[in-house]
Amino acid sequence: MIDQTLPPLEELTSTKKACELLGANRSTILRRRRDPVLGPPPPRPAPSNKLTEPERQHVLSVLRSPEYRDLAPAQVWAQLLDDGIYLCSIRTMYRLLTAAGENRERRRQRTHPARKKPELIARDPNQVWSWDITKLAGPERGVYYELFVIIDIYSRYVVAWCVAEAETGELAEAFIADAFDSQGVDRHQLTLHADRGSSMTSKPVAQLLVDLGVTRSHSRPSVSNDNPYSEAQFKTLKYCSAFPGRFGSIADARSFCAAFFDHYNHVHPHAGVGPLRHRHRDPRRPSRHAHRRLPGEPRPIPPPPAHATEAAPGCMDQRAEPGSTHPIRVRSCLIPLDTFRCAPTSSPSPPAQSAPGEPLHRHERQHSVPRQRRSDKEVSCR
Repeated sequence: MIDQTLPPLEELTSTKKACELLGANRSTILRRRRDPVLGPPPPRPAPSNKLTEPERQHVLSVLRSPEYRDLAPAQVWAQLLDDGIYLCSIRTMYRLLTAAGENRERRRQRTHPARKKPELIARDPNQVWSWDITKLAGPERGVYYELFVIIDIYSRYVVAWCVAEAETGELAEAFIADAFDSQGVDRHQLTLHADRGSSMTSKPVAQLLVDLGVTRSHSRPSVSNDNPYSEAQFKTLKYCSAFPGRFGSIADARSFCAAFFDHYNHVHPHAGVGPLRHRHRDPRRPSRHAHRRLPGEPRPIPPPPAHATEAAPGCMDQRAEPGSTHPIRVRSCLIPLDTFRCAPTSSPSPPAQSAPGEPLHRHERQHSVPRQRRSDKEVSCR
């Protein structure tokens, strides 16, 4: 509207008067009518007090002198001013140092060697473990429980866990020893990775790992992502929908962790392994430190008796029954498999009789005859 009304009004009056009558800015109108300037802007005129090249070199030589080379330009400028010498402003000193590539820390700095990033490879279970400690909020503000967790990075299986009221090196030593007992790890087989916490670098833990023949591995100083498996497991725990804001007691924390880690080990699928469930072997090897046990922790599951049957295939990922202490549900047969010999389709030949007093072979063992008479059909275990 203003662009259409302004030219006729300028012919009758003037540009200034027309802009006042229409309420327009005269500077804006004149700038829009000016032709655009193409190319680089015109050079700025040099100030009258600009330093010449010899003067610049003299300022740099003063800043590089042994008397001032360890001082900041502001301090150099103040000391020269106290001596009655004025070379240039503080900003000019910074500008000259920037042009010479010397605008950085002027003092002699200590150099730290580059630390190698820890890289561990696990091709089988019980080759590389990762462990860490996290805090669980207690019933009141300022009350926390310490959760110790060891995870196998190959299978994502939680090898051992413990909830304690405090974090000490002695408790960490007993916790790691109990984990080694439950898995039966041989000497020089395992690498244990952890961060640089007080319990991880404590003397009892270090001496225990030396005695067990375990290779130690620690995160780099001030690097929080060098222990990713334990941190990811803690996030899975604390981002669980059933995770409470606070625990009423340490017994409540242990009860929740027992249910969570049972689900984590036998039901929860892991994207890092497929996603698959755990295929960690069941530890049934004898313990080397049977007398070492954490206070308040459940006793280990005893090995099955000699007559027990093996776990049926496909049952390793099933959850335990309510009230059961064993994490794996065993599907037992009603009749042992070696009670009968399956009859082939053709008429079988009578078994060879052994001489009196001669020991029987494995396939010639005598079996008890059931009450009902067997038919000629094949008998199988359901």
